[in-house]
Amino acid sequence: MSLPATALAAMIFAAAPVDVAPRPVERDEILEAMRQSLGYDLKATTNGARLQAEVILSLARAAASRDADRRPFLVGHGEWFSAYLERTGLTAEKAPLYVRLAHEHGQDVVVDHRAEEVLESTDREHPDLAANVVISWPPSGPRRYSYEDALATPRLKVTNERVIRYRLVSLGGLVLYDEIEGLRGRPTTGLLGLLFDLIGEGRVVESRMIVAPDGLQIARARARKAFFEVASTVTVHPDGRTEKGLPPDRRDLLALESRLKTPLGLRYRKRPSS
Repeated sequence: MSLPATALAAMIFAAAPVDVAPRPVERDEILEAMRQSLGYDLKATTNGARLQAEVILSLARAAASRDADRRPFLVGHGEWFSAYLERTGLTAEKAPLYVRLAHEHGQDVVVDHRAEEVLESTDREHPDLAANVVISWPPSGPRRYSYEDALATPRLKVTNERVIRYRLVSLGGLVLYDEIEGLRGRPTTGLLGLLFDLIGEGRVVESRMIVAPDGLQIARARARKAFFEVASTVTVHPDGRTEKGLPPDRRDLLALESRLKTPLGLRYRKRPSS
């Protein structure tokens, strides 16, 4: 039996400390935000980070326009899953593994989109939106779960801790996941797979993405293990196909990759203690 939304918000409050209780988002609000994501395959696992960022940013902008107090909001796992199934036309059994696992573990999302609670100052870029995001499930559940993304290049093993935290920042077309905590991964194929066999899973600390005019997504991520750090650029095609680096015949994308590599000069406020 599912809990009322108000009870759910109270339960997740401890995992996502903010100074006011988050407002539960209705399923239809999530569906409307998902309908704004166009031009790529929402069923592809490799497009999942893009979909999540677009929907959260859309919900945050809508919340800011209707709520003068800019209260944080809660996206329940049940509402997200239901909206996703309707948006994609999939059945629950056919949903991508990462979507099904998030639902099965009860991963809820709290978004605090008050920029003053996220950013201390900026040197270069001036974000149009910044949020503190916490993804978690109840303490009664497992400490973590893992799955393998067979569509990524190279293949990736991804581990979700019970509580994941990150900063989500929108900078005029560039989307930044920063100061990520609780998310680990490692390649399982190729030379990097052999290397990570030796050093173990790396902690994902940052991911940046930008979409070209023709719909290609250029992403650059950094993972860290002790003193070892890996940074790589990946091209994600609208259908979810990925390739390491940029397509060899697309010199026009070099400027986008350069922007992804450029220091942003963002300084964050200290996160509330949990």
